[in-house]
Formats: sequence, structure tokens, C-alpha cells
Amino acid sequence: MTLTHPLKRAAVAAAAALCVGSAWAQTTEISFYYPVAVGGPITKLIDGYAADFMKENPGIKVTPIYSGTYQESIVKALTAHKSGQPPVASVLLSTDMFTLIDEDAILPVSDLARTPEDQAWLKSFYPAFMYNSQTGGKVWGVPFQRSTIVLYWNKSLFKEAGLDPERAPRNWAEMTDFAQKLTKRDAQGNATQWGVQVPSSGFPYWLFQGFTTQNGIELMNEAGTETYFDKPAVIEALQYWVDLSRKHRVMAPGVIEWGTTPRDFFERKTAMMWTTTGNLTNVRNNAKFDFGVAMLPANKRLGSPTGGGNFYIFKKSTPAQQQAALKFMRWITSPERAAQWGIDTGYVAVRPDAFETPAMKQYVVTFPPAAVARDQLQHSVAELSTHENQRVT
Repeated sequence: MTLTHPLKRAAVAAAAALCVGSAWAQTTEISFYYPVAVGGPITKLIDGYAADFMKENPGIKVTPIYSGTYQESIVKALTAHKSGQPPVASVLLSTDMFTLIDEDAILPVSDLARTPEDQAWLKSFYPAFMYNSQTGGKVWGVPFQRSTIVLYWNKSLFKEAGLDPERAPRNWAEMTDFAQKLTKRDAQGNATQWGVQVPSSGFPYWLFQGFTTQNGIELMNEAGTETYFDKPAVIEALQYWVDLSRKHRVMAPGVIEWGTTPRDFFERKTAMMWTTTGNLTNVRNNAKFDFGVAMLPANKRLGSPTGGGNFYIFKKSTPAQQQAALKFMRWITSPERAAQWGIDTGYVAVRPDAFETPAMKQYVVTFPPAAVARDQLQHSVAELSTHENQRVT
């Protein structure tokens, strides 16, 4: 029978259709919400990761959806969940874990990670980042863009004030003393340069936790069912924060904006600032002066809460999508990519072996501030996270 025979042609056409159908059937599409909350060319980096992953995994299509701030992203994700059309995965705050569990929106990642390799991967992250990633014996979120709060200082302004430009304040008393020397006023007594800025908008509870941690107390229990806002040590921490402005007059009065604090630092309106290590690359690219990065100053102890976003997998997705999302999460948090993400953004590479990669070793040698947030992890606590988290924060 020749190829021109009608039956042969029909058979070939059917086979071709079956192959095309199989190819389509093998393509799994996953979308994920991604919050754009910190300065820098983040979206280009995420788009690049998605493209690279799809090249290596042609059967999976990854679509990042840029969903605004973290707060906007959780609202959009839960709205989509309730409408029956959620994303397959999302990068949301690690502190959103209890909210997502209460809404029955996500699956435990540990239930999907069934192979020995998957289980080893879940154990590869820094323990401090897992405080906000697991509860009830299950892992619900995977650390991705994680951070701690660090102190940045302008070395040239330190030198002008007669301070050692290579040494940051080590405790609250020193921070007050340094900030007094660094605050400048005009003839009318108006401040032209503040000693320190600690933002009180955007993530005020997070910055406040810096003070409470240093004063030896945490704001909530591990189960997310109790808060300790009225404890004496918490009140003392709040008083110190307020005193920086009202008593010592080394910090601007009123609300200090999260988003404009780095710009004030670049413009020499403040000599020191507290902000996320996720701003490290932004500061490196935009500060026109030598700057230092240090752990937050201690009072009773050193410490900072961890912060930032985790990957979550949503329940209303197919088993194929869930496994594809798991594969993407493993891929994007591999040591080499975690290292490169840290280098490109300033976030802390989320696993110790990322700091053993040649790229990260070289980066830390040439830019030692990159290791500060990592070293602070041994003093870090869980970020404030409770049930009814949006209302509590």
C-alpha cells in the first residue's frame, strides 16, 4: 500500500494528530503571583528565571503575574482563591502562612515533597527562615526572598562628626550617642541632617520587632495564638523608639516613610538608617559615598526578626500543576540560583550551601556587607505572625 492510498493518509493524519495532542497534554501551565515591593530591576530578573526554567523544562509554562505590594498581593491571591481561579503558586510574606492556612488556600509543601531528594531540599534552608515556614509538623512555605533588618551608615558623615567611620553603634546607648553627634541643625534650630531614621510606615511592626528582640522579648508565641504587646519589655522598647525622636531629637518627628528612607540616606538627610537587607543592591548602586552595613545594635541581646517572602502552592490546582510548581521552586532555590538572587538583589541567600558557591564566595570577598545579614541569622527570631494576621499587624 503506497503513501497515497486513502487509508494510509488517514493513518498518518491520525498519528500526527495523536502526537500533537500528546505534546499539548504534556504542557503544564503554572502562574504565580509575585510582589514588587523593593526597588531595583526585580521583574526583569524574575522574567529571566522563568525563561531559563522553561528552556530546561519545555513541558512546563511559567507565567509570573506582578501583583503590587505584599499587602496587595495577599488580597488578590485570596480573592482569586475564593473566586475559584487562584494562581498555582505565589510569593507572599512568610507571615501570611497562618492566614493562608485559615482560608484553606494552600497545601503543605512537605506533603508534595515525597522523594528523598525533595525531603533533603526542604531541610537545606537556614533554620531561622523556617520559623515562619512551618507549623503543626508540616512545611507550608519555601523561603525565597528573605531578609533581616540591618543598619546602614554613611562613613563620610561619621568622619565629619569625629566618629570612627569603620564602626557602627553596637548598642542602644551608642546609637543614641552617635546619632546626637550626627544630627545637624541650622541657625533656627531646624534639623538639616538627622542622626538616624527607622521607618514607621509600610512594615512598622517589623521594625518595632527589631527593638523588642533586642530588648529580649518576642511579640507572639510559636503557635500564633497569643501576642505580648503589653509586656513591660515591649513597652520599654517602644519608649526607646519614641525617645529617639521626642526626647533625644535625633530622628524626624512623625511618621517616617518606608519607601523614602533609602532616598533620604542617599541625599544625606540621615546618617544612619534601619531597613531591609533587600535594599542592599539598591544602596550599593545609588549611594554616592562609602557606606557600611552592620547588625542592628543590641540592648539586652543582638537580634532582628527575619522577613520577606515565601513560595506557597495553592490548593485549587491540579496534581500536575502542583508537581510542576514544586519543580520550579526546587529549581529557583538551588544553591547557584539562590546565590545569584542574593547577589542581584541583596536578599539573603536562603541556604548555607549558596554561600559556598564560587560566585557568592567571590562576591563576599569583594563586598563584605553581603555577609552581614547572613551572620545576623544566628540572632534572628520569627517575624510577627499570628492567626487573623492582617488584623493583628
